[in-house]
Amino acid sequence: MAKWDPRWLVKERPDAKNVNNWHWSEKDASHWSKERLRRIFTGVRIEDEIAQCVIVEMTKCEGEAVVNNRKSKLVVFYDWVIELKWIGSLKYDYAYIEGKIGICNFSEDHDVKDIGIHVLSKTNGAKSEVVRDAIQISCVKVISQHLQEYITSLKEEFAKELILPAEESLQKDILECSKSIEKLKLFEETCLKTIESDIFETCDISTTETFKCTAQEFYLAMTMKELLQVFTQSNCILEPEEGGKFELFDGNVQGYFTKLVPYRLIKQKWRFRTWPERHFSDASFDIYEKSDCTEVNVSLTDVPKDFLDCTKEGWKRFYWESMKRTLGFGTFLL
Repeated sequence: MAKWDPRWLVKERPDAKNVNNWHWSEKDASHWSKERLRRIFTGVRIEDEIAQCVIVEMTKCEGEAVVNNRKSKLVVFYDWVIELKWIGSLKYDYAYIEGKIGICNFSEDHDVKDIGIHVLSKTNGAKSEVVRDAIQISCVKVISQHLQEYITSLKEEFAKELILPAEESLQKDILECSKSIEKLKLFEETCLKTIESDIFETCDISTTETFKCTAQEFYLAMTMKELLQVFTQSNCILEPEEGGKFELFDGNVQGYFTKLVPYRLIKQKWRFRTWPERHFSDASFDIYEKSDCTEVNVSLTDVPKDFLDCTKEGWKRFYWESMKRTLGFGTFLL
């Protein structure tokens, strides 16, 4: 091999590995793909003039993905079988229905337009059949778009590391996986300080929030674990019954339900963990469905005065804005 052959130029790579991407290299993308697919599909909203649903969980993801590089040419292999859990209903109907979406033949050998997408309903009855049939028609385009998003990110984000010089690697896997952790830290920093004294002033908070959803959808978002985890982007403990406890944002928010009237009223004892021990705010959510939106009268009493501003900001940013963004409650109903 002549010294001017580009394969000699190891000085361009501090680790001196696979110089100029000349040799065949392979990287397993299976773990990265499962996490990316989960993030892509969780919270996806599907609707038409008849029915609506939201994907709350990826319950199955079996298969593998591998990216190869030779002479800076990428070759991508993937083969997945996916199942997604959804909850939905007829438009303006309070009876919610559960089901799953099955995705098969999702591989590099098939165009996304040819991938098998099947919708099943776990709930029996005529309404569930109508919802299932409507979602079957509406979901094909939506699911295909999100599958294409995965393919694009696999080629342009994950595979990019195989052809970049080592010193320019951005460690994208770590950055992407840390998104939820950063959100939790941000929430905690919003109310960082603690109150040591047992004597402190309290204030009340009262707001009216508007959501482009039904009363049922808002109620379920606040009382169904799968939906709560979607818009809080974290694991949670939730017992949706009177006296049932909840813990959100990695335990930073704690409390229990005191009254539940489906689709009309939610009452909680709510606290941030840095508040004085055993001190709770009485939180109340009165839900009113209108012709084109749902209004919620929000009331929190006995909020420690030192935490008033950060409590307002926390509810606005991590509850209402996140709910509107991830569940589609900020867009107009059809």
